[in-house]
Amino acid sequence: MEVKLVIDRLRSLGDPKAVEGMTRFGIQSSNSFGVSVPQLRTLASEVGRDHMLAMKLWETGLHDARLLATMVDDPRKVTLEQMDKWVRDFDSWDVVDGSCGNLFDKTPFAVAKAKQWCKREEEFVKRAGFVMMAELAVHDKEAKDKVFLDFLPLIVGGASDERNFVKKAVNWALRQIGKRNMKLNKAAVSTARRIRKIDSGAAKWVAADALRELKSPQVLKRLRKTK
Repeated sequence: MEVKLVIDRLRSLGDPKAVEGMTRFGIQSSNSFGVSVPQLRTLASEVGRDHMLAMKLWETGLHDARLLATMVDDPRKVTLEQMDKWVRDFDSWDVVDGSCGNLFDKTPFAVAKAKQWCKREEEFVKRAGFVMMAELAVHDKEAKDKVFLDFLPLIVGGASDERNFVKKAVNWALRQIGKRNMKLNKAAVSTARRIRKIDSGAAKWVAADALRELKSPQVLKRLRKTK
């Protein structure tokens, strides 16, 4: 499908009221038509995998087009250069999460980029590193425990970042790792207790919220069943 036709479709699906509401959720709305995620997924299904289209959609700079690009791109064709280019363009948490959860976590570079990006200073790049850890914990069923154990010291390092979009991603990564299996649950709980001792409001929130979920009867019951 031609990029112009796709943009025309996005424009026709747009909702100005949705654009107004995006700012309440901290979403960059200045370049958005207000197309909902379910609508984007339906359109992505129609379009199918198309790497070149994804690249062109991204270059438009349109919020909805970039989200759609993460859904239609082919992870087998994604390069390190593309990932580094896109991450420099991140300006909204939902595009970060869509890029990591729809696309980047399915590339062979995901683990390396998670480790690299989580040490960067830029807010959305740093968020991307921790979101990638969370998405890998959910989606990569074949990954060995060591992958996630190696993430835990990096999570400790990021836990004192007071910026909202970073600390929430740090917390998300810790919780998802701790819900993979009982071994990782114990390691994540131990990590959360270590984070709790850090003299930082963000760190104490990350730890308390993670411990609340990871030690909950529901999570522990599920992990014991799937042991």
